[in-house]
Amino acid sequence: MSLIDTLRALLGPGAVLTEPADLAAHVEDWRGRSRGAAACVALPSSTAQVAAVVQATRSAGVPLLPQGGNTSLCGGAVPHAEGPPPVVLNLSRMRRIRSVDAANHSMEVEAGCVLAAVQQAAAEAGRLYPISLGAEGSCQIGGTIATNAGGTGVLRYGNTRDNVLGLEVVLPDGRVWDGLYRLRKNNTGLDLKHLFIGAEGTMGVVTAATLKLHPLPTAHAVAWMAPASPAAALQMLGRFQQNCGAQLSAFEMIDNGQLQFVLDHVPGRRAPLPPTHRWHVLVEVSDTRDEANLRRALEQVLAEGSERGLIDDAVVAASGAQRDAMWLVRHSVSEANKKAGVGLTTDSAVPVSAVPEFIDKASAAVHRLVPGLPIILVAHLGDGNVHFIPFFSFERWQALPDRDAMGARIKHAVNEVAHALGGSFSAEHGIGQTLTQEMALFKPAVEIELMRSLKHLLDPADLFNPHRLLPPVHP
Repeated sequence: MSLIDTLRALLGPGAVLTEPADLAAHVEDWRGRSRGAAACVALPSSTAQVAAVVQATRSAGVPLLPQGGNTSLCGGAVPHAEGPPPVVLNLSRMRRIRSVDAANHSMEVEAGCVLAAVQQAAAEAGRLYPISLGAEGSCQIGGTIATNAGGTGVLRYGNTRDNVLGLEVVLPDGRVWDGLYRLRKNNTGLDLKHLFIGAEGTMGVVTAATLKLHPLPTAHAVAWMAPASPAAALQMLGRFQQNCGAQLSAFEMIDNGQLQFVLDHVPGRRAPLPPTHRWHVLVEVSDTRDEANLRRALEQVLAEGSERGLIDDAVVAASGAQRDAMWLVRHSVSEANKKAGVGLTTDSAVPVSAVPEFIDKASAAVHRLVPGLPIILVAHLGDGNVHFIPFFSFERWQALPDRDAMGARIKHAVNEVAHALGGSFSAEHGIGQTLTQEMALFKPAVEIELMRSLKHLLDPADLFNPHRLLPPVHP
């Protein structure tokens, strides 16, 4: 019996896709930049079925590619162009919310749950699951865990790693590790869940998770302000932190080029302030009560910033609808950029204090390679994550004689600046297949050796998501 016939027997009718039209959405990333071939797409509906698929592919010596919502920005969720075509293991049928424990501030969910559905289920229980991304309507919990996703709430709540209490994982040998602990204290040895969070499916398939919940904020105050410069925005961040403390939930900065792309390419979006301002920041404070006090605190900091020349203008949302409209602008950047041209998106992290210096030095580095190239910018300024995006029109990109080489040179120049400032070339997007060479250049050799040792221990045949995360080994 062939592997595909075996998988069909294991999973049942309609759960193994082989036709090109059915495979198309699973073998190319959503921006159309990474594409490969797949032996088939398997759609298990339970952890037991995932384990059975793993055992079958292992016996056949066929690679396995775990896949969630396929929203990766670094080619991590689609087949690699090299090597034998893998079985794509898509977890979209595993979308049960198994339980919500409001008193324990936790919930147990399957890996195929869409992030927005998890947020909604938590809210219905009067709780908050704080990971929030532009792709939250399509990305899946398993994918956010595999990449240790960040988003707009990291400033207050941390990234995905900080919001996972336990995991259920199918290991490369087909065994199931039930580590779905609901505990905040469990000092009984190594915390094994961290082997799989951020491992991009190279060491196991996350099939379920126990997530940490938080009190649901019911009072919000949101403003859109125009800081005089990134350095001024950094000073405003410090003032908000001093005056609002843990109530500060988000501090998101974009430049006018990014705002204009959203206005031009995403219908229904309106600028809270004129895009003629060079810099824009969305700031939110939230709590479980006293919205009037939140608004007063927000307005006080804005007034002080205006008096000191740190901000040129600001507007405070007067309603929930206005708040949502401001957030829609921020969450529309990826859609806008895809339509506007080819953005060489970088995912740098630097110390928060170094963000203005990073922007200046990275701009200079790019312009040494391509004078005058437009650069747009999206920054989670509160946590030091800057998406610094040199941008080509479609026509200018197509006219380049060697697009891959130019893209690699530009991104590497930006990554070098981040590294020199004590930063990282990947803050929240992961490594995937596009950043393995940067991994080899910037990651300390001892760290790569340790990761390779762990990978070999769990997956000696290198069948789980090969060509990802770790740099290739050259003979």
